[in-house]
Amino acid sequence: MSILIGLIPAIAWGILPIVVTKIGGKPVNQIIGTTFGTFIVAIITWLFIRPDIAVGQFWLTVLSGASWAFGQYLQYMAFQRIGVSKAMPISTGLQLVGTSLLGVLAFGEWSGSVELLIGFIALVIIVVGIVLTTVDGAKQTDEKRPSLGVTILIFALSTLGYVGYSAFPRLANVSGWQGFLPQGLGMALMALVLTLVTAGPHILSERVTWISLIDGVVFSIAALTYLISAQRNGVATGFTLSQMNVVLATLGGIFILREHRTPRGLVWTVVGLLLVVVGGVMIGNMAV
Repeated sequence: MSILIGLIPAIAWGILPIVVTKIGGKPVNQIIGTTFGTFIVAIITWLFIRPDIAVGQFWLTVLSGASWAFGQYLQYMAFQRIGVSKAMPISTGLQLVGTSLLGVLAFGEWSGSVELLIGFIALVIIVVGIVLTTVDGAKQTDEKRPSLGVTILIFALSTLGYVGYSAFPRLANVSGWQGFLPQGLGMALMALVLTLVTAGPHILSERVTWISLIDGVVFSIAALTYLISAQRNGVATGFTLSQMNVVLATLGGIFILREHRTPRGLVWTVVGLLLVVVGGVMIGNMAV
């Protein structure tokens, strides 16, 4: 039963990009719906659990949620630029690399020589996997090819947001249920700022924005069950199981969203996905 619970975050995070894309809208619609939906679930959860959290911890964790919303907004932009099936492996791989380097450089993880060697090998495997998922035999005209520089910048800034999402709770020494409500608050506040700056308040009255609350419910299911999984299975196993989301999201982008891949590109994508997952498993098994 514990393993089945551990697979729920992978399934929910895996179908989130599919649900977001199917509902549609602009990235600002999607990020408002996702974060407001998450914040609503966080409030309901807090009413039942009411975990203790100090003021300093609370605000650092708010910054964690704000960082996630910034990263997720840019990920939604990437979905529209290059598709879910290409964006998810790149985004997931860069998150694994970024959070791992943060752990080593800022928090003194992988302190032993064996851990450093295994960690370095895992990061190389992930990077190679990312590159392979982008290989495709189809030729694109200049009109159809998104600007490479802008796409790289989107992924780089998105990764910084996700790294902040992991870093601030570590600085605050927050764990488990403590962080869910302040993270939800930070997510909603950042989404509101992004919306007002990039689009304007009229976005809040658009129908697709409020339909996108479903995205927030899906994300919350993943986040809550991940907390339960980490408690029942341990951090290493819970983290490793959650990384299976990239497989579901990428294949869903190809077969459900009908994102075009040549037969050669599909083979390389599957190989690349396997490498990203293997690298994630290696890193996850050092998380104890």
